[in-house]
Amino acid sequence: MDGNDRIGSRSGVNQIGVRAHNERLILSLIRRGGALPGAEIAKRTALSAQTVSNILRKLENDGFLARGEPQRGRVGKPSIPMQIDPDGALSFGMKLGRRSADLAVLDLTGRVLGQSQITYPYPMPAEIFAYLREGMDSLAGALSPRQRTRLAGIGIAAPAEIWSWVDALDAPADFSIWREIDFAAEVAAFSELPLFLVNDATAACRAEHVFGRGRELSDYAYFFIGSFVGGGVALNGGVVEGLRGNAGAFGAIRVPGARGGTAALIDEASLYLLENTLNAAGFPAGALWHQPQDWSRLGPALDDWIARAARGLAEAARAVCAVIDFPVVLIDGAFPTAVRARLVAAARRELAALDLRGLTAPAIEEAAVGGNARVIGAATAPAMAKFFEA
Repeated sequence: MDGNDRIGSRSGVNQIGVRAHNERLILSLIRRGGALPGAEIAKRTALSAQTVSNILRKLENDGFLARGEPQRGRVGKPSIPMQIDPDGALSFGMKLGRRSADLAVLDLTGRVLGQSQITYPYPMPAEIFAYLREGMDSLAGALSPRQRTRLAGIGIAAPAEIWSWVDALDAPADFSIWREIDFAAEVAAFSELPLFLVNDATAACRAEHVFGRGRELSDYAYFFIGSFVGGGVALNGGVVEGLRGNAGAFGAIRVPGARGGTAALIDEASLYLLENTLNAAGFPAGALWHQPQDWSRLGPALDDWIARAARGLAEAARAVCAVIDFPVVLIDGAFPTAVRARLVAAARRELAALDLRGLTAPAIEEAAVGGNARVIGAATAPAMAKFFEA
């Protein structure tokens, strides 16, 4: 299949020249809808039964689909549903964060087959690419021989303009070296797998869209809270990145500041604020990034951060829904699920207290994927580019 093909609709075309288009369409339909028999696929795609049968046979022979259990109806032969073969394609994904990097290998159904993490005061290229090289070798070593032959690519989820973190991270001046880094060249030095570089918040949104609430929702605004808050936009059943990749750059939205005036959401609802508070109190803030997460002892510092972040998120939710009529705003982040539940509940209360004249308030709800969303989204990038519609 040609990784450059893009599908603009959910209807197939009965022409030989667009077979790759139809393969992506059928794989996407099965990925989102689960195992389906050929007759149902033909009905949903408007492709002929013969075209569907030929494509299903090819995708099965190529290792992307597997046969499910026969389903017997009242009359005629039993239908055989086709389902995604988990080992049809595997991908590495790395989340490059401000305090930690996570590396995982995923199968085609989104199952994490192996994962590792490193933490640091700030990320430097030599350390990051050494971790990626060694981590990929280690994770690949735990795969079966067939799985290793099905590795399709590497996705890296990183914030835009990583070199601009100097002030926020108290990083050394040479942190600006990131400005000159060619990610593709660095990875090509030790791997022949194709590289897919994606924005970290967009990657998290795509993970939610493919494996989380996106299965039931076609339109929503998505906030992901890490060291810095970011977001994503889903419209008409797909994740929108924008012409310049700015769609969902919610951290730049101006909201009322805790100290008066206005401030960027990134300075009101990011985890670096909680980290700073804990550091000032002499608490080992590095615990925020270690797995498994245990925030049960953070006490008033966490309470205050949730209250402040909820106010900013409610203001931002009102702003984005005044531009696009999102029925739902999803919130996720690099924190325990119990913290996510508290933050969502507080944001709902804050939104209800705002002036909403002229607006139908969106539902503020929890996302489903959790703190692993960025690395899962990164690992999803190769498969999405090669085999599925966006």
